[in-house]
Amino acid sequence: MNPSGLYFEDWEAGRTWTTLPRTVTETDVVNFVGVSGLFERLFLDADYVVNESIYRKRLVPAMLTLSLAEGLVAILGLLHETGMAFLGMTMSTKTSVGVGDTLHVEVSVLEKRPTQKNDRGLVRWLHRVVNQHGECVMEYEPLRMVKRRSG
Repeated sequence: MNPSGLYFEDWEAGRTWTTLPRTVTETDVVNFVGVSGLFERLFLDADYVVNESIYRKRLVPAMLTLSLAEGLVAILGLLHETGMAFLGMTMSTKTSVGVGDTLHVEVSVLEKRPTQKNDRGLVRWLHRVVNQHGECVMEYEPLRMVKRRSG
C-alpha cells in the first residue's frame, strides 16, 4: 500500500494491479439494501430466489458489487492524496454475484491525457471485478482527475 497516491506523471497505459479478495456477506447485502432502499425480493427473500427465480442463491445488487470493488481499489492507495475527482464511467455487468462470492479487482490503466490546467490530468482505467471462479462479473472504466507533480 502506498503512503500517498501516484501522480498523473506516474500512470502508464498497460500498467496493472490486483486487489486483495473480499467475500460478500449476508450482512453486506442487508445493510446496503437498507441504506439504498433497494427492497427487491431478489435481494431480500432467499425462499423466493431459490424456488421462484432463475437464480439459485441470494443475489448481490450490482451497485453493491461496484461499491465493494471501489473500496478494494481504494485500499491499494493509488489515489490517496492525489485523486481530485471522479468524472464518470461506463459499466457493464457480466454475470450475477451472490452472497458468499469472493471478489477481487484487476485494475489496468487504459489512457491518460493532460488538461489545460498544469496541476491536473485525466486518467481512465479498466476495472475487472472477478469472482472466486476466475469469472469476470463486472467491468467498468472510471475516468478520474489526478494531481500533477508540476502543479
